[in-house]
Amino acid sequence: MEFRWVRKKIENQNTVKQLAEELSVDRNIAKLLVQRGVNTFDEAKKFFRPEMKNLHDPFLMKDMDKAIERIEKALQDKEKILIYGDYDVDGTTAVALVYSFFIEITEKKELFDFYIPDRYNEGYGISVQGIDYAAEKQFSLIIALDCGIKANEKIEYANSKNIDFIICDHHLPGDSIPNAVAVLDSKRQDCTYPDKELSGCGVGFKLIQAYALKHNIDPLVLEKYLDLVVVSIASDIVPITGENRILAHYGLKRINNEPRPAIEAILKYSNVRRKTEEGQKANDDDLSGIFSKDVTINDLVFLVGPRINAAGRISEGRFAVELLIEKHHEKIIDLAEVINVTNNERKQLDSLATEEALKFIETDTFLKNSKSSVLLNENWHKGIVGIVASRLTETYYRPTVVCTKSNGLITGSARSVKDFDIYAAIEYCSDLLVAFGGHKFAAGLSLKPENFEAFKNRFEKFVSENLTEDMLTPEIEVDLEINLKEITPKFYRLLKQFAPFGPGNMSPVFITKHVYDEGFARIVGLNHLKMSVSEESSPLAHLDAIAFKKSEYLPLISKGLPFQICYHIEENVWRGNVSLQLNIKDIKIEC
Repeated sequence: MEFRWVRKKIENQNTVKQLAEELSVDRNIAKLLVQRGVNTFDEAKKFFRPEMKNLHDPFLMKDMDKAIERIEKALQDKEKILIYGDYDVDGTTAVALVYSFFIEITEKKELFDFYIPDRYNEGYGISVQGIDYAAEKQFSLIIALDCGIKANEKIEYANSKNIDFIICDHHLPGDSIPNAVAVLDSKRQDCTYPDKELSGCGVGFKLIQAYALKHNIDPLVLEKYLDLVVVSIASDIVPITGENRILAHYGLKRINNEPRPAIEAILKYSNVRRKTEEGQKANDDDLSGIFSKDVTINDLVFLVGPRINAAGRISEGRFAVELLIEKHHEKIIDLAEVINVTNNERKQLDSLATEEALKFIETDTFLKNSKSSVLLNENWHKGIVGIVASRLTETYYRPTVVCTKSNGLITGSARSVKDFDIYAAIEYCSDLLVAFGGHKFAAGLSLKPENFEAFKNRFEKFVSENLTEDMLTPEIEVDLEINLKEITPKFYRLLKQFAPFGPGNMSPVFITKHVYDEGFARIVGLNHLKMSVSEESSPLAHLDAIAFKKSEYLPLISKGLPFQICYHIEENVWRGNVSLQLNIKDIKIEC
């Protein structure tokens, strides 16, 4: 697949020059900082040295005072409180955080329980079944996490049963705010809270932070919950800027130094293992020692998040919460194994469905000539259609909707490409749908089977009329053009301090032109290209490089042709030796 390389702009070179002087750093480092909105010495200090004291006062969030007062009243009157959350990573981590905080702080476990809706029988968010469960079990207060901001009718139903709601959400509100006791969502138009990009679990953290602040609980007590917050930040793809950067920094620190056994067990199944103090690999059931590598945001995105998500996709989201709050070693090992088996099942279903979907597109004339992909297979598991949609988007790079049949309806997940608003495309078809929701890049929908063909054609019409040719070519955002000789251990040490990386602060991408293979290029694995590169202007500056899924370039590179590379810089550890390596994202042959 061909990529467009798009260079990030730097508007004010004087700011770069001044910042480089104030920090006594390389101008390239200063450029990277300015690109990330860091323009002064004080901003750089906060960027490189995140501190918990710089978190915003939680009572700046609208309705926070009402939420805390209602929780206090419930505790005083010994009311039963149900912690309710969505079945994905953000929802289950949020439930685990709020539930475990209150039972540990109040020592009134008998007053609390948690509830995760069934993905297939109840669907996303607050359900009538969940409210009925609360009424049956005599819960008079529900704290809803990562959902509820558009559940106006469900909240009225709860009110009719004398059940109060505190909503903690981070999604965009509808035209009106639900009639709950408190609605915590910084995206409310009438909320002046400074940070608008918290995860659902992040909003849950602000709730317990507010309770701790009002009750003079040591702020250090809160830090042990930040491992859950950083898992949600990573998995929900929220910007790692502002408060999220602080929470992610301390959350990763917690995972790498004092992880909760549940996360440690999940990592064990991902082959991120412990070593004993003597450096030997620990036994399978041993959760002591130190990690063999630093756990990063990427590890949480690709290793931890999918396993937690698998519980809600294939089985029950409640299993994920039970694992995250469990303290007994043997039970943790058992639950982690169950979730790992569930994740393996999810991967098999995902792989099979993706293979079938790709073959279907290749043999379907309409789809081959379309600007979009809309597929239906009634046998695909509902829990993996979103993953399949993402896989197809990676392959064909066009707006994609993957559907299956569930409870008599066609249900689907949609994924988009950069700059195309897939929510607008689905909204254009709204009269054909039973329900839909989401945002610019991802959405979900349901419709009656008899409307599927009409939806497919109308969706394609909207895409054809609004998708430009540029949108059909994936782009790589490039931070800087540098020479290989500028990549020194000191330069990389400073780059590492830019972490944690994620949306809003992606790992820097560099370009180097006029490079050559030094004659050692070879294919490793199935189709990865391993080589050592140098550049014409500095032949002594050479670095090892790996280009995943780029084996097709070997014949041209082996001929000695010059080429350009765009890449990340990373550390490669081999047999105890650490060296710098280029992780090449794309290659362009120069002649």
